[in-house]
Amino acid sequence: MGFPSFRAPSCRGCSGSITELSAERVRSVAHTYDCFDERLIEALAAMTGRRTRGWWEEYRDHVPVALVDLAELEHHAAALRVALMLHIPALLQTTDHARALFQAVVPPMRQYEIEHRLTHRLKRQGLLHRPDPPPYTAIIHEAALRMGFGGPVVARGQLKHLTDMSELPHVTLRVIPFGADHFPTTGQSFDYVEGPVPQLDTVQLDSHHGACEFLDAEAQLSKYRAVLNSTESCALAPAESRDFIHRLTQDL
Repeated sequence: MGFPSFRAPSCRGCSGSITELSAERVRSVAHTYDCFDERLIEALAAMTGRRTRGWWEEYRDHVPVALVDLAELEHHAAALRVALMLHIPALLQTTDHARALFQAVVPPMRQYEIEHRLTHRLKRQGLLHRPDPPPYTAIIHEAALRMGFGGPVVARGQLKHLTDMSELPHVTLRVIPFGADHFPTTGQSFDYVEGPVPQLDTVQLDSHHGACEFLDAEAQLSKYRAVLNSTESCALAPAESRDFIHRLTQDL
């Protein structure tokens, strides 16, 4: 992953967990291995010794470890950008919507597993309500808005929640309608987690077997940044997106 435990591709030799080193040791190692990117070095130095046992550690034995790591990444993110084609972003889901999703998982989860996943997801959402929330941009395809998980009442509540969340100053919600004149992706959903410098960004992908895949190689980050920017370019503006969702809500 990109951070808090990361590999710094442009600073060879600074591998492993940076939190186990001192700031001066990081600077020394960086220069030893001919890394002279001062912004990157200082970002790494600032991360030393800061790893703490956050709320996510309570779930390490109860949900897939990748979800624990994702929660930690989100907690430390400078900004978050997500693009989803068939699902509502996890950080914007209502409790009823999330429960309906977990109940539909194949193979079925046990009830206690559903409850662990649900409480973990709700705690992740606290990120958007803390005093210093990171900027959050969600690009959602119209298909995701029309899926109707949980039935009309749940779907209506979910759409209303989206419009409410889009009113927050740090939340930007943009919709790609079916009538968009171009669509620059194969339909894969992903999260782009920005670190303190671009080299420490991380892309998170969902897989069909339920785990998260993390990408942090420079070429991968560059590709997904370009895909995300292109995807956002074909979406409606925030105000238009809010009106679009409001109209869908009225139709239910």
